[in-house]
Amino acid sequence: MDQLNSMIAFVKVAELKGFTAAAQELGLSKGTVSKLVNALEDSLRSKLFNRTTRQISLTEAGEIYYEHCVRALAEVESAQQAVQKLRTEPRGRVRISVPVTFGQLHIAPVMPNFLRTYPEIQVDMVMTNRMIDLVEEGFDICLRMSAQTPQHLVAKKLAVVRWVLCASPGYLEQAGTPQHPDELTKHRCFTFQSSLEHSLWRFKGPDAESPVLEVHVKGNYQVNNVEALNTAVVQNLGISILPTYIAGPDLLSGRLKQILPNYTPQTQYGDAICAVFMPDRHLLPKVRVMVDFLARHFGPEPYWDKGVTLA
Repeated sequence: MDQLNSMIAFVKVAELKGFTAAAQELGLSKGTVSKLVNALEDSLRSKLFNRTTRQISLTEAGEIYYEHCVRALAEVESAQQAVQKLRTEPRGRVRISVPVTFGQLHIAPVMPNFLRTYPEIQVDMVMTNRMIDLVEEGFDICLRMSAQTPQHLVAKKLAVVRWVLCASPGYLEQAGTPQHPDELTKHRCFTFQSSLEHSLWRFKGPDAESPVLEVHVKGNYQVNNVEALNTAVVQNLGISILPTYIAGPDLLSGRLKQILPNYTPQTQYGDAICAVFMPDRHLLPKVRVMVDFLARHFGPEPYWDKGVTLA
């Protein structure tokens, strides 16, 4: 910083052709400006000014150094302006991680509109179901469905996620409709393979005081993709717990039917999709506008739930 201040003082003296004028321009004393320039000459081991009682002029070394200083100070000012714009205007690169299926269905389709709205932002989106370390991997935002958020992170709720136990009318016609969670042991239940307890389903009863019921289910299909589960269930093959952001259109059309409506599935993924970011990230306009944009897009009632009647 001392070097930078010395360069600024030197340039002002050269341009205004005097220490007094430079000191007034910089809001410093004449003695301070002289010390800064002298320190600069000492560090360079070169005389920068020819000094007389009436005027000063640049030496040959001073002329060369002046040209470089002007360019260097312009770059410094440009860098400061760029950082200031980054802090005050939505611009720069946003690196965001999203779950694969949710990203394909509900984030990718809206990204073109976001880019048109904020043309100064570059989006680097990674679709993965892996738990991301925001700091180590350099992400600004991570979309997560989780019942808990690490204490050192901030989470903003973007949309409600409702989990529904459902089957197709064709399957229920063939296998019968279960009336209690215990009856699921007699059915083909398709599970999400990456779940830690994929064969243990939990349900909250109809009353607030009701205990959580646990049922060990089995079936002939496990897959780590909920869209694939949805496809199998629609084709009359079994029962599964599905999020409405995937099953919503099939529930609305009647291709799927909610079963055991009085028992709410309890999953390890929670009941919301959240934008997770470091506390200081939210101060950046590029992060703030993306989070707010997605929250507005989904709204209080996500579009995938509109028209879908659930218990």
